[in-house]
Amino acid sequence: MKRFLNLLLLLVAVAGPACLRAQAPTPTPGFERLPSGTEYQLFRRDAAGHYQRRPLVVAGDSAYSTRQGRFLLGYITFLTGRDSVLQSSRQQMHNNPIPVPLQALTKKGGQEEAISLVLPGDSAVFRFAADSLFPGRPVPPELKRAGNVLVVRVVGVRLVNEATARADMQRLQTQMMAEQQAKAKAHNAKQLVKDEAAIQAYLKKNKLTAKAKKTPGGTWYVVTLRGQGLPPKKGQTVSVKYRGTVLATGKEFDSSAKHGGTPFDFVLGQGGVIPGWDQGIAVLPKGSKAMLLIPSTLAYGERGAGGDIPPNAPLRFDVELVGVK
Repeated sequence: MKRFLNLLLLLVAVAGPACLRAQAPTPTPGFERLPSGTEYQLFRRDAAGHYQRRPLVVAGDSAYSTRQGRFLLGYITFLTGRDSVLQSSRQQMHNNPIPVPLQALTKKGGQEEAISLVLPGDSAVFRFAADSLFPGRPVPPELKRAGNVLVVRVVGVRLVNEATARADMQRLQTQMMAEQQAKAKAHNAKQLVKDEAAIQAYLKKNKLTAKAKKTPGGTWYVVTLRGQGLPPKKGQTVSVKYRGTVLATGKEFDSSAKHGGTPFDFVLGQGGVIPGWDQGIAVLPKGSKAMLLIPSTLAYGERGAGGDIPPNAPLRFDVELVGVK
Protein backbone atom coordinates (compact mmCIF):
# COMPACT_ATOMS: atom_id res chain seq x y z
CA MET A 1 0.00 0.00 0.00
CA LYS A 2 2.73 2.45 0.94
CA ARG A 3 4.54 1.73 -2.32
CA PHE A 4 1.39 2.53 -4.26
CA LEU A 5 0.64 5.75 -2.41
CA ASN A 6 4.28 6.84 -2.59
CA LEU A 7 4.25 6.44 -6.37
CA LEU A 8 1.00 8.36 -6.64
CA LEU A 9 2.22 11.19 -4.42
CA LEU A 10 5.54 11.35 -6.28
CA LEU A 11 3.76 11.82 -9.58
CA VAL A 12 1.41 14.38 -8.06
CA ALA A 13 4.40 16.31 -6.73
CA VAL A 14 6.39 16.43 -9.94
CA ALA A 15 3.67 16.61 -12.60
CA GLY A 16 2.94 20.19 -13.54
CA PRO A 17 2.49 22.53 -16.47
CA ALA A 18 5.19 20.64 -18.40
CA CYS A 19 2.47 18.14 -19.25
CA LEU A 20 0.82 20.72 -21.46
CA ARG A 21 4.01 21.50 -23.35
CA ALA A 22 4.74 17.82 -23.97
CA GLN A 23 1.28 16.99 -25.35
CA ALA A 24 0.53 16.56 -29.04
CA PRO A 25 -1.39 19.38 -30.84
CA THR A 26 -4.60 17.32 -30.83
CA PRO A 27 -5.93 14.94 -28.19
CA THR A 28 -5.46 11.20 -28.49
CA PRO A 29 -8.48 9.68 -30.29
CA GLY A 30 -11.23 8.89 -27.81
CA PHE A 31 -9.90 11.33 -25.21
CA GLU A 32 -10.80 14.88 -24.31
CA ARG A 33 -8.38 17.46 -23.03
CA LEU A 34 -8.45 20.08 -20.31
CA PRO A 35 -6.94 23.52 -21.02
CA SER A 36 -3.93 22.44 -18.93
CA GLY A 37 -3.23 19.55 -21.31
CA THR A 38 -4.52 16.64 -19.22
CA GLU A 39 -6.13 14.04 -21.46
CA TYR A 40 -9.07 12.22 -19.92
CA GLN A 41 -12.01 9.89 -20.30
CA LEU A 42 -14.69 10.07 -17.59
CA PHE A 43 -17.40 7.46 -17.05
CA ARG A 44 -20.30 7.18 -14.58
CA ARG A 45 -22.09 3.95 -13.61
CA ASP A 46 -25.76 4.06 -14.59
CA ALA A 47 -28.75 2.44 -12.87
CA ALA A 48 -28.14 -0.81 -14.77
CA GLY A 49 -24.55 -0.99 -13.51
CA HIS A 50 -22.97 -0.04 -16.85
CA TYR A 51 -20.42 2.75 -17.29
CA GLN A 52 -21.41 5.60 -19.62
CA ARG A 53 -19.37 8.64 -20.67
CA ARG A 54 -20.13 11.56 -18.40
CA PRO A 55 -19.64 15.30 -18.86
CA LEU A 56 -16.79 17.13 -17.21
CA VAL A 57 -19.15 18.94 -14.84
CA VAL A 58 -21.77 16.89 -12.98
CA ALA A 59 -24.91 18.65 -11.82
CA GLY A 60 -25.08 18.83 -8.06
CA ASP A 61 -21.43 17.96 -7.52
CA SER A 62 -19.87 19.90 -4.68
CA ALA A 63 -16.79 21.94 -5.45
CA TYR A 64 -13.49 20.11 -5.21
CA SER A 65 -12.37 22.49 -2.47
CA THR A 66 -15.04 21.01 -0.16
CA ARG A 67 -13.46 17.55 -0.58
CA GLN A 68 -9.93 18.61 0.32
CA GLY A 69 -8.57 16.91 3.40
CA ARG A 70 -10.71 13.85 2.76
CA PHE A 71 -9.74 10.60 1.03
CA LEU A 72 -11.10 8.98 -2.09
CA LEU A 73 -11.28 5.22 -1.66
CA GLY A 74 -10.69 3.64 -5.01
CA TYR A 75 -8.66 1.47 -7.33
CA ILE A 76 -5.68 2.78 -9.29
CA THR A 77 -3.83 1.11 -12.13
CA PHE A 78 -0.65 2.45 -13.74
CA LEU A 79 -0.06 1.35 -17.35
CA THR A 80 2.24 2.05 -20.24
CA GLY A 81 0.99 3.67 -23.42
CA ARG A 82 0.46 0.16 -24.79
CA ASP A 83 -1.72 -0.89 -21.85
CA SER A 84 0.89 -3.06 -20.14
CA VAL A 85 0.15 -2.99 -16.40
CA LEU A 86 2.93 -1.54 -14.25
CA GLN A 87 1.10 -1.62 -10.91
CA SER A 88 -2.46 -2.46 -9.93
CA SER A 89 -3.84 -1.61 -6.51
CA ARG A 90 -6.68 -4.08 -7.04
CA GLN A 91 -4.17 -6.92 -7.42
CA GLN A 92 -1.72 -5.78 -4.76
CA MET A 93 -4.40 -4.97 -2.18
CA HIS A 94 -6.42 -8.15 -2.81
CA ASN A 95 -9.34 -6.27 -4.35
CA ASN A 96 -9.53 -3.73 -1.50
CA PRO A 97 -9.75 -0.02 -2.41
CA ILE A 98 -6.91 2.22 -1.29
CA PRO A 99 -7.30 5.71 0.22
CA VAL A 100 -6.04 8.52 -2.01
CA PRO A 101 -5.57 11.88 -0.24
CA LEU A 102 -7.42 14.78 -1.85
CA GLN A 103 -5.02 17.69 -1.71
CA ALA A 104 -5.40 21.36 -2.50
CA LEU A 105 -5.21 21.84 -6.26
CA THR A 106 -1.95 23.81 -6.59
CA LYS A 107 -0.88 22.53 -10.02
CA LYS A 108 -2.65 21.95 -13.27
CA GLY A 109 -1.72 19.49 -15.95
CA GLY A 110 -0.78 16.76 -13.47
CA GLN A 111 -2.39 14.10 -11.37
CA GLU A 112 -3.63 16.52 -8.73
CA GLU A 113 -5.93 17.90 -11.38
CA ALA A 114 -6.80 14.45 -12.70
CA ILE A 115 -7.82 13.08 -9.28
CA SER A 116 -9.91 16.19 -8.67
CA LEU A 117 -12.18 15.11 -11.54
CA VAL A 118 -12.98 11.67 -10.10
CA LEU A 119 -16.16 11.27 -8.06
CA PRO A 120 -17.41 8.21 -6.16
CA GLY A 121 -19.00 5.91 -8.73
CA ASP A 122 -16.71 7.16 -11.51
CA SER A 123 -14.26 5.33 -13.69
CA ALA A 124 -11.62 7.48 -15.36
CA VAL A 125 -8.62 7.13 -17.65
CA PHE A 126 -5.85 9.74 -17.86
CA ARG A 127 -2.85 10.02 -20.18
CA PHE A 128 0.36 11.86 -19.30
CA ALA A 129 3.56 12.47 -21.23
CA ALA A 130 6.08 10.42 -19.27
CA ASP A 131 9.01 12.81 -19.71
CA SER A 132 7.01 15.55 -17.99
CA LEU A 133 6.50 13.34 -14.94
CA PHE A 134 10.20 12.70 -14.40
CA PRO A 135 11.92 16.07 -14.86
CA GLY A 136 15.69 15.84 -14.62
CA ARG A 137 15.57 12.05 -14.47
CA PRO A 138 15.51 9.29 -17.10
CA VAL A 139 12.08 8.07 -18.08
CA PRO A 140 11.65 4.41 -17.03
CA PRO A 141 12.49 2.19 -20.01
CA GLU A 142 9.12 0.44 -20.02
CA LEU A 143 7.39 3.80 -20.48
CA LYS A 144 9.84 5.06 -23.07
CA ARG A 145 9.48 1.92 -25.16
CA ALA A 146 5.69 2.19 -25.09
CA GLY A 147 5.35 5.66 -26.55
CA ASN A 148 6.63 7.78 -23.66
CA VAL A 149 3.18 7.76 -22.05
CA LEU A 150 1.90 6.90 -18.58
CA VAL A 151 -1.76 5.87 -18.41
CA VAL A 152 -3.57 6.03 -15.08
CA ARG A 153 -6.93 4.37 -14.54
CA VAL A 154 -8.93 5.37 -11.47
CA VAL A 155 -12.15 3.89 -10.11
CA GLY A 156 -13.77 5.96 -7.35
CA VAL A 157 -15.66 4.08 -4.65
CA ARG A 158 -16.48 6.52 -1.84
CA LEU A 159 -15.24 9.53 0.11
CA VAL A 160 -14.07 9.10 3.72
CA ASN A 161 -12.46 11.25 6.38
CA GLU A 162 -8.90 10.78 7.64
CA ALA A 163 -9.89 8.67 10.65
CA THR A 164 -11.78 6.21 8.46
CA ALA A 165 -8.95 6.11 5.93
CA ARG A 166 -6.41 5.30 8.66
CA ALA A 167 -8.66 2.61 10.10
CA ASP A 168 -9.08 1.06 6.64
CA MET A 169 -5.32 1.09 6.07
CA GLN A 170 -4.71 -0.58 9.43
CA ARG A 171 -7.35 -3.20 8.68
CA LEU A 172 -5.81 -3.93 5.28
CA GLN A 173 -2.32 -4.22 6.72
CA THR A 174 -3.53 -6.61 9.42
CA GLN A 175 -5.46 -8.67 6.89
CA MET A 176 -2.54 -8.90 4.46
CA MET A 177 -0.12 -9.82 7.24
CA ALA A 178 -2.44 -12.62 8.38
CA GLU A 179 -2.74 -13.89 4.80
CA GLN A 180 1.02 -13.83 4.34
CA GLN A 181 1.55 -15.70 7.60
CA ALA A 182 -1.02 -18.33 6.64
CA LYS A 183 0.60 -18.75 3.25
CA ALA A 184 4.06 -19.06 4.80
CA LYS A 185 2.80 -21.60 7.33
CA ALA A 186 1.27 -23.76 4.60
CA HIS A 187 4.45 -23.55 2.52
CA ASN A 188 6.66 -24.41 5.48
CA ALA A 189 4.57 -27.45 6.33
CA LYS A 190 4.99 -28.84 2.83
CA GLN A 191 8.64 -27.87 2.57
CA LEU A 192 9.51 -29.40 5.94
CA VAL A 193 8.43 -32.83 4.68
CA LYS A 194 10.87 -32.49 1.78
CA ASP A 195 13.66 -31.17 4.01
CA GLU A 196 13.21 -33.97 6.53
CA ALA A 197 13.47 -36.55 3.74
CA ALA A 198 16.66 -34.90 2.44
CA ILE A 199 18.25 -34.81 5.91
CA GLN A 200 17.31 -38.41 6.66
CA ALA A 201 18.81 -39.50 3.33
CA TYR A 202 21.98 -37.55 4.14
CA LEU A 203 22.29 -39.16 7.58
CA LYS A 204 21.75 -42.61 6.13
CA LYS A 205 24.23 -42.09 3.31
CA ASN A 206 26.91 -40.91 5.75
CA LYS A 207 26.04 -43.58 8.38
CA LEU A 208 25.13 -40.98 10.96
CA THR A 209 21.55 -42.00 11.69
CA ALA A 210 22.35 -43.65 15.02
CA LYS A 211 24.32 -40.63 16.24
CA ALA A 212 21.92 -37.93 15.13
CA LYS A 213 19.55 -36.19 17.52
CA LYS A 214 16.87 -33.61 16.98
CA THR A 215 16.04 -30.48 18.97
CA PRO A 216 12.38 -29.92 19.94
CA GLY A 217 12.28 -27.17 17.32
CA GLY A 218 13.39 -29.44 14.46
CA THR A 219 17.17 -28.95 14.04
CA TRP A 220 19.19 -32.14 13.64
CA TYR A 221 22.65 -32.33 15.21
CA VAL A 222 25.51 -34.79 15.53
CA VAL A 223 28.02 -34.13 18.35
CA THR A 224 31.55 -35.02 17.30
CA LEU A 225 33.24 -33.69 20.46
CA ARG A 226 31.33 -32.94 23.65
CA GLY A 227 32.60 -30.15 25.87
CA GLN A 228 32.36 -29.78 29.63
CA GLY A 229 29.65 -28.25 31.76
CA LEU A 230 26.13 -27.13 30.90
CA PRO A 231 24.85 -25.77 27.59
CA PRO A 232 24.51 -21.98 27.34
CA LYS A 233 21.30 -20.26 28.38
CA LYS A 234 19.08 -17.89 26.47
CA GLY A 235 20.47 -14.36 26.70
CA GLN A 236 24.11 -15.40 27.05
CA THR A 237 26.63 -14.35 24.41
CA VAL A 238 28.22 -17.30 22.63
CA SER A 239 31.29 -17.43 20.36
CA VAL A 240 31.20 -19.93 17.51
CA LYS A 241 33.61 -21.05 14.83
CA TYR A 242 31.76 -22.48 11.85
CA ARG A 243 31.70 -23.67 8.28
CA GLY A 244 28.44 -23.60 6.37
CA THR A 245 27.62 -25.68 3.30
CA VAL A 246 24.54 -26.43 1.21
CA LEU A 247 23.42 -29.93 2.17
CA ALA A 248 22.54 -31.04 -1.36
CA THR A 249 25.77 -29.94 -3.05
CA GLY A 250 28.34 -29.57 -0.28
CA LYS A 251 29.19 -26.10 -1.57
CA GLU A 252 30.63 -23.83 1.10
CA PHE A 253 28.89 -20.47 1.35
CA ASP A 254 30.53 -19.06 4.48
CA SER A 255 32.96 -19.86 7.28
CA SER A 256 34.80 -18.20 10.15
CA ALA A 257 38.03 -19.03 8.26
CA LYS A 258 36.89 -16.56 5.58
CA HIS A 259 36.82 -13.91 8.29
CA GLY A 260 40.34 -14.49 9.56
CA GLY A 261 39.34 -17.33 11.85
CA THR A 262 37.58 -14.96 14.25
CA PRO A 263 34.66 -16.64 16.06
CA PHE A 264 31.20 -15.28 15.45
CA ASP A 265 29.53 -13.81 18.54
CA PHE A 266 25.79 -13.55 19.07
CA VAL A 267 23.26 -13.49 21.89
CA LEU A 268 21.55 -16.86 22.14
CA GLY A 269 17.80 -17.03 21.70
CA GLN A 270 17.29 -13.41 20.64
CA GLY A 271 16.63 -14.02 16.94
CA GLY A 272 19.99 -12.59 15.85
CA VAL A 273 20.72 -15.72 13.81
CA ILE A 274 18.65 -18.25 11.88
CA PRO A 275 16.42 -20.41 14.15
CA GLY A 276 18.48 -23.53 13.39
CA TRP A 277 21.52 -21.89 14.97
CA ASP A 278 19.63 -20.74 18.05
CA GLN A 279 18.34 -24.29 18.51
CA GLY A 280 21.55 -26.16 17.70
CA ILE A 281 24.01 -24.09 19.74
CA ALA A 282 21.64 -24.20 22.74
CA VAL A 283 22.27 -27.95 23.24
CA LEU A 284 26.09 -27.80 23.15
CA PRO A 285 28.32 -27.25 26.22
CA LYS A 286 31.32 -24.97 25.80
CA GLY A 287 34.14 -26.68 23.87
CA SER A 288 31.75 -28.88 21.87
CA LYS A 289 32.07 -29.57 18.18
CA ALA A 290 29.04 -30.66 16.20
CA MET A 291 27.36 -30.91 12.85
CA LEU A 292 24.05 -29.05 12.53
CA LEU A 293 21.65 -30.16 9.81
CA ILE A 294 19.08 -27.42 9.42
CA PRO A 295 15.84 -27.60 7.40
CA SER A 296 15.32 -24.66 5.07
CA THR A 297 12.31 -23.61 7.12
CA LEU A 298 14.70 -22.94 10.02
CA ALA A 299 17.33 -21.36 7.77
CA TYR A 300 16.75 -18.99 4.82
CA GLY A 301 13.45 -20.41 3.59
CA GLU A 302 11.98 -19.94 0.16
CA ARG A 303 14.01 -16.77 -0.48
CA GLY A 304 17.45 -18.28 0.00
CA ALA A 305 20.37 -15.96 0.65
CA GLY A 306 22.60 -14.25 -1.90
CA GLY A 307 23.81 -16.30 -4.82
CA ASP A 308 25.18 -19.20 -2.77
CA ILE A 309 22.15 -20.43 -0.82
CA PRO A 310 19.27 -21.42 -3.11
CA PRO A 311 15.62 -21.15 -2.09
CA ASN A 312 14.33 -24.01 0.08
CA ALA A 313 17.84 -25.32 0.77
CA PRO A 314 18.61 -27.42 3.90
CA LEU A 315 22.03 -26.49 5.28
CA ARG A 316 24.91 -28.15 7.11
CA PHE A 317 26.99 -26.23 9.63
CA ASP A 318 30.11 -27.65 11.27
CA VAL A 319 30.36 -25.64 14.47
CA GLU A 320 32.60 -25.32 17.51
CA LEU A 321 31.34 -23.50 20.59
CA VAL A 322 34.52 -21.79 21.79
CA GLY A 323 33.10 -19.36 24.34
CA VAL A 324 30.12 -18.51 26.53
CA LYS A 325 29.81 -15.15 28.27
